[in-house]
Amino acid sequence: MRGVAFFSGGKDGLYATYLAERQGIKIPYLLALKTTIGTSPHYENLSELKKIADAMNRELLIFDMAKGSEALAEFIASLDVEYIIAGDVLLEDHLKWVEWLAEKSETKALEPLWGRDTLELAKEIINTGFEYSIIAVNKKKLSREWLGYTFKSIKDLKRFLERNPNVDPVGEFAEFHTVVLKCPLFEKSFQLKPLKVEEGERYWYLRFGLVI
Repeated sequence: MRGVAFFSGGKDGLYATYLAERQGIKIPYLLALKTTIGTSPHYENLSELKKIADAMNRELLIFDMAKGSEALAEFIASLDVEYIIAGDVLLEDHLKWVEWLAEKSETKALEPLWGRDTLELAKEIINTGFEYSIIAVNKKKLSREWLGYTFKSIKDLKRFLERNPNVDPVGEFAEFHTVVLKCPLFEKSFQLKPLKVEEGERYWYLRFGLVI
């Protein structure tokens, strides 16, 4: 069984990839999307995401969503895979979109995180050996001081939630975005090197480097 996983370098997508592989699905492809709905803090750091793909020994594919969802489905169909893996937890619209892509591409949608309690999920991700940093914050929901904050332990998670009780533990409602620095999928781990804070339409976000 082979699959392609949506990839941004963030914790949810990579944890979904990890769980899918635990189910016996080989994932040779990581698919990053160039969006058309505003600045993507992940895509703005594409060169660093390539380092993550290299650390996983996977092929990084890039698709420009300006071509549309129909073209994306055709692209996925050309990959000779049986599954599309995504890291949605609670967002029904995105789940339906992934299921639509699967139907159009004659594959199956696999959403290993779907419906999980987000606090328990955040704890599980950390306890599995994931370390990740915040690289973007929604300007209406979090202050920019949290850029670069790193989750290495449950203690780090607890501190973050105590200071931000109205924020979802995994940022499921786009309160924040992350990049993974260490996890069981990587052959090597990284450290975050913040370079510059940028302001987009919705986010404060980091230009960053990933260093060994």
